[in-house]
Amino acid sequence: MKVAIFSQFQKKKPLASLEVLLDVLNNNNIEVNIEDAFYKGVSSKLNTVYQTFTALDSSYDFLVSIGGDGTILRAITLVRDLNIPIVGVNTGRLGFLATIQYDQIEDAIHAILNKKYAISERSLLTIESSEENSEINSCNFALNEIAVSRKNTTSMITVETELNGEYLTSYWSDGLIISTPTGSTGYSLSCGGPVITPDAASLVLTPIAPHNLSARPLVIDDTTVITLKVNGREKKHLVSLDSRIATLSNKTTITIKKAPFTIKMIVLNNETFPDTLRKKLLWGEDNRN
Repeated sequence: MKVAIFSQFQKKKPLASLEVLLDVLNNNNIEVNIEDAFYKGVSSKLNTVYQTFTALDSSYDFLVSIGGDGTILRAITLVRDLNIPIVGVNTGRLGFLATIQYDQIEDAIHAILNKKYAISERSLLTIESSEENSEINSCNFALNEIAVSRKNTTSMITVETELNGEYLTSYWSDGLIISTPTGSTGYSLSCGGPVITPDAASLVLTPIAPHNLSARPLVIDDTTVITLKVNGREKKHLVSLDSRIATLSNKTTITIKKAPFTIKMIVLNNETFPDTLRKKLLWGEDNRN
């Protein structure tokens, strides 16, 4: 068995989780490869030398992400369409994707090695633009959301929106979020969008601070092709794919649709989405009591 490990940080908490994880994997004679940039930051603190990777291939059985949900969003850019399952060790705060806590690492890895888990397939979005853009071309998909927003201005933008070639509306707002069910608990939720279960065949259009009070989040079928054109006082606007940002010229045609592949998240037997949702949405209240 071959396991990949990825993290963005070398702080004490991720490092402590890494040490526990490595002990469990080594004790079970699992081949371990650590992402190169992360390994360079922690190698001096480890007692064993490990192989590294800068790109993944289909030889890996699963990937462990150490961090928060943002780290998993970065990890998917490595996994891409390779069908490598991902499991997240949470060293951040709220974690809808990274659900394994520090004191659960050993039990979680044993459960995975004994195949006591399920796979939750998460849909993604892809984007194409009529204007060439290296940031989009290099990695044109997102797990949580794709959003258009204003750039270098306090003025609102107009987002002309079509669904399957039919004009819907022009949102006058700070921007527009197109969210997957996975992303419905993130940026879209903070802008008033609904929470959608991960297995729902839906997407959500959520305007960001719209001028018109009648502009509300809209749930659509995930087979819908969404076409956007942005206009505003500035000549350019921003497009974000999860945490990655690109700049496009106004009036560029942007096409967004469901990706032809999914990301596979490892779900341990004792985890359910309602349980995770309840704990995460009440996180602030739980910490006050």
